[in-house]
Amino acid sequence: MDELLKPYPVVIPVTVAWGEMDAFGHVNNIIYFRYFESARIAYFERLGYTDMMAETGVGPILASTRCRYRLPLTFPDTVSVGARVTDIETDRFTMAYIVVSHRHQKAAADGAGVVVSFNYRENAKSPLPESLIRQIESLEESRR
Repeated sequence: MDELLKPYPVVIPVTVAWGEMDAFGHVNNIIYFRYFESARIAYFERLGYTDMMAETGVGPILASTRCRYRLPLTFPDTVSVGARVTDIETDRFTMAYIVVSHRHQKAAADGAGVVVSFNYRENAKSPLPESLIRQIESLEESRR
Protein backbone atom coordinates (compact mmCIF):
# COMPACT_ATOMS: atom_id res chain seq x y z
CA MET A 1 0.00 0.00 0.00
CA ASP A 2 2.85 2.38 0.80
CA GLU A 3 4.28 1.92 -2.69
CA LEU A 4 0.97 2.95 -4.24
CA LEU A 5 0.88 6.15 -2.18
CA LYS A 6 4.58 7.01 -2.38
CA PRO A 7 4.26 9.43 -5.36
CA TYR A 8 1.56 11.48 -3.60
CA PRO A 9 2.79 14.27 -1.30
CA VAL A 10 -0.66 14.69 0.26
CA VAL A 11 -2.47 11.62 1.56
CA ILE A 12 -5.56 11.70 3.74
CA PRO A 13 -7.40 8.86 5.48
CA VAL A 14 -11.14 8.53 4.93
CA THR A 15 -13.46 6.11 6.71
CA VAL A 16 -15.98 4.55 4.34
CA ALA A 17 -19.46 5.32 5.70
CA TRP A 18 -22.38 2.90 5.53
CA GLY A 19 -24.49 5.61 3.91
CA GLU A 20 -22.05 5.91 0.98
CA MET A 21 -23.16 2.54 -0.34
CA ASP A 22 -25.92 2.29 -2.90
CA ALA A 23 -28.59 -0.32 -3.69
CA PHE A 24 -25.97 -2.49 -5.39
CA GLY A 25 -24.09 -2.94 -2.11
CA HIS A 26 -20.96 -0.93 -2.91
CA VAL A 27 -19.84 2.67 -2.55
CA ASN A 28 -21.69 4.83 -5.08
CA ASN A 29 -19.61 6.18 -7.94
CA ILE A 30 -20.14 9.84 -6.99
CA ILE A 31 -18.49 9.29 -3.60
CA TYR A 32 -15.09 8.78 -5.24
CA PHE A 33 -15.31 12.36 -6.52
CA ARG A 34 -15.91 13.50 -2.94
CA TYR A 35 -12.80 11.60 -1.89
CA PHE A 36 -10.84 13.35 -4.67
CA GLU A 37 -12.25 16.69 -3.58
CA SER A 38 -11.22 16.14 0.04
CA ALA A 39 -7.66 15.29 -1.04
CA ARG A 40 -7.57 18.27 -3.41
CA ILE A 41 -8.63 20.65 -0.63
CA ALA A 42 -6.04 19.13 1.73
CA TYR A 43 -3.42 19.74 -0.98
CA PHE A 44 -4.58 23.37 -1.33
CA GLU A 45 -4.38 23.82 2.45
CA ARG A 46 -0.78 22.56 2.44
CA LEU A 47 0.00 25.23 -0.18
CA GLY A 48 -1.84 27.99 1.65
CA TYR A 49 -3.90 28.41 -1.53
CA THR A 50 -7.10 29.34 0.30
CA ASP A 51 -5.27 32.05 2.26
CA MET A 52 -3.79 33.36 -1.00
CA MET A 53 -7.27 33.45 -2.49
CA ALA A 54 -8.59 35.48 0.43
CA GLU A 55 -5.81 38.05 -0.06
CA THR A 56 -5.70 38.29 -3.86
CA GLY A 57 -9.05 37.02 -5.10
CA VAL A 58 -7.18 34.51 -7.28
CA GLY A 59 -7.98 30.90 -6.52
CA PRO A 60 -8.78 27.49 -7.97
CA ILE A 61 -11.77 26.43 -10.02
CA LEU A 62 -12.23 22.84 -11.18
CA ALA A 63 -12.44 22.67 -14.98
CA SER A 64 -12.73 18.90 -15.43
CA THR A 65 -12.40 15.66 -13.53
CA ARG A 66 -12.47 11.95 -14.27
CA CYS A 67 -12.35 8.67 -12.38
CA ARG A 68 -11.35 5.13 -13.25
CA TYR A 69 -12.94 2.58 -10.93
CA ARG A 70 -10.72 -0.39 -10.18
CA LEU A 71 -12.54 -2.32 -7.45
CA PRO A 72 -15.77 -1.82 -5.54
CA LEU A 73 -15.47 -0.43 -2.04
CA THR A 74 -17.82 -1.57 0.71
CA PHE A 75 -18.44 -0.78 4.35
CA PRO A 76 -16.52 -1.29 6.57
CA ASP A 77 -13.24 -0.03 5.12
CA THR A 78 -10.86 2.87 5.35
CA VAL A 79 -9.19 4.38 2.32
CA SER A 80 -6.13 6.54 1.86
CA VAL A 81 -6.63 9.18 -0.79
CA GLY A 82 -3.56 10.69 -2.42
CA ALA A 83 -3.25 13.88 -4.46
CA ARG A 84 -0.38 15.23 -6.53
CA VAL A 85 0.22 17.71 -9.33
CA THR A 86 1.42 16.12 -12.56
CA ASP A 87 1.50 19.10 -14.93
CA ILE A 88 1.66 22.87 -14.57
CA GLU A 89 0.72 25.31 -17.33
CA THR A 90 0.43 29.10 -17.40
CA ASP A 91 -3.10 29.25 -16.02
CA ARG A 92 -3.82 25.70 -14.83
CA PHE A 93 -2.45 22.51 -13.37
CA THR A 94 -3.44 18.86 -13.53
CA MET A 95 -3.87 16.80 -10.38
CA ALA A 96 -3.77 13.02 -10.11
CA TYR A 97 -5.61 11.13 -7.39
CA ILE A 98 -5.59 7.61 -6.03
CA VAL A 99 -7.96 5.87 -3.60
CA VAL A 100 -6.37 2.90 -1.84
CA SER A 101 -8.46 0.41 0.15
CA HIS A 102 -6.93 -0.63 3.47
CA ARG A 103 -9.03 -3.79 3.48
CA HIS A 104 -7.90 -4.93 0.03
CA GLN A 105 -4.45 -3.26 0.03
CA LYS A 106 -5.13 -2.21 -3.57
CA ALA A 107 -6.12 0.84 -5.56
CA ALA A 108 -9.91 1.11 -5.66
CA ALA A 109 -9.83 4.07 -8.07
CA ASP A 110 -7.60 6.64 -9.67
CA GLY A 111 -8.42 9.84 -11.42
CA ALA A 112 -7.38 13.30 -12.48
CA GLY A 113 -8.65 16.84 -12.49
CA VAL A 114 -7.73 20.06 -14.21
CA VAL A 115 -7.69 23.08 -11.90
CA VAL A 116 -7.75 26.53 -13.51
CA SER A 117 -6.54 29.71 -11.84
CA PHE A 118 -9.49 32.07 -11.55
CA ASN A 119 -9.76 35.67 -10.40
CA TYR A 120 -13.02 35.68 -8.45
CA ARG A 121 -12.99 39.49 -8.13
CA GLU A 122 -12.81 40.00 -11.89
CA ASN A 123 -14.76 36.84 -12.79
CA ALA A 124 -12.05 35.78 -15.25
CA LYS A 125 -9.32 33.24 -15.75
CA SER A 126 -5.94 34.33 -14.37
CA PRO A 127 -2.31 33.25 -14.68
CA LEU A 128 -1.11 31.02 -11.84
CA PRO A 129 0.74 33.12 -9.25
CA GLU A 130 4.50 32.46 -9.41
CA SER A 131 4.59 31.92 -5.65
CA LEU A 132 1.99 29.17 -5.99
CA ILE A 133 3.97 27.46 -8.76
CA ARG A 134 7.07 27.46 -6.52
CA GLN A 135 5.06 26.02 -3.62
CA ILE A 136 3.65 23.24 -5.81
CA GLU A 137 7.12 22.38 -7.13
CA SER A 138 8.51 22.33 -3.60
CA LEU A 139 5.73 20.10 -2.31
CA GLU A 140 6.11 17.71 -5.23
CA GLU A 141 9.90 17.56 -4.76
CA SER A 142 9.37 16.57 -1.12
CA ARG A 143 8.12 13.12 -2.24
CA ARG A 144 10.97 12.28 -4.59
